[in-house]
Amino acid sequence: MFSKIEGTGVALVTPFTKDEEVDFVALEKLVNHVIEGGIDYLVVLGTTGENVTLTKAEKLSVFEKVKTFTNERVPIVLGHGGSNTKVLVESLKDFDLDGIAAILSVTPSYNKPSQTGLYQHYKTFIESCPLPVILYNVPGRSGVNMTAKTTLKIANEFKGKVIAVKEASGDLSQMMEIINNAPKGFEVISGDDGITLPLIAAVVKV
Repeated sequence: MFSKIEGTGVALVTPFTKDEEVDFVALEKLVNHVIEGGIDYLVVLGTTGENVTLTKAEKLSVFEKVKTFTNERVPIVLGHGGSNTKVLVESLKDFDLDGIAAILSVTPSYNKPSQTGLYQHYKTFIESCPLPVILYNVPGRSGVNMTAKTTLKIANEFKGKVIAVKEASGDLSQMMEIINNAPKGFEVISGDDGITLPLIAAVVKV
């Protein structure tokens, strides 16, 4: 339904009740609030949604409810990342991806793979994923920085399948290297609010 992810995306939090159950009433209000506020797409089960601490049942319920609440008003991106490549590939089959625009997949955390390891991880996932993939580089959380060289290697090898990178390294020079050398149609999404404006200013041609 949606061919391109662009503009401002909101990574949804996962609200809970005092009884430690997912608060679907609050989640519906949140979805409506951000859509009515003019955002361009939603990210469900991203790191902001605390997907690493949710059970499988909670993840599936949140995912399905957000699809229902959104009702095709804006594109939805599913956050799906992990350190075990095989489990990551297999668990993607648990989701009904009908109507989903893309998958946002964060770099593996804690085990600090090499750049070759990052490439092989993404290669395996991308080749198994039925939807466009957005890479997510956030070294402050994962413990490893995916370099511009690795990002560009993946972007060029999987043109059209890997559509963007969400960059939260905080390194403007790294981001600019990706922007200046990426294949046509590959986007760089700012993952840090504090440098979004400088990043836009750096790429706008006057």
